[in-house]
Amino acid sequence: MESKRITDDQDLQIALQIRKEVFVHEQGVPLEIEIDEYDTLNGQCEHILVYYKEKPVGTGRFRMINGLGKAERICVLKPYRKFGLGRKILKALEEVAKEKGLSQIRLHGQTHVEKFYNKLGYQTVSDVFFEHDIPHVLMVKELSEK
Repeated sequence: MESKRITDDQDLQIALQIRKEVFVHEQGVPLEIEIDEYDTLNGQCEHILVYYKEKPVGTGRFRMINGLGKAERICVLKPYRKFGLGRKILKALEEVAKEKGLSQIRLHGQTHVEKFYNKLGYQTVSDVFFEHDIPHVLMVKELSEK
């Protein structure tokens, strides 16, 4: 189980395919909404791939928005859930935030995985809101110096 930052277009396309499988096919998010202008290697986002037995099976991205760090598009292919891969993605994204000098990271968590994020130190700081007809909450984590 390893994670790595995406630095080439081939790996980015793999990450986008994982997102299409999870968000578009599984959850019904329209493709034109799921893949956006930040899905490039132009430095606006840091993209992560996570591997299980050398196979890429999960992804996430980190983006700065108005000086705040946000973890986004975190997903793992269905057969590979429950192996701790989501935790691995989040840790990698948190490291990106720390490297950028941030003491906090935020995300919009789907409510059905809110407890997963809570276990990793994220606190819910909003009421439920909907993104693409899926209930979400804003969650925030204070990052340690370690």
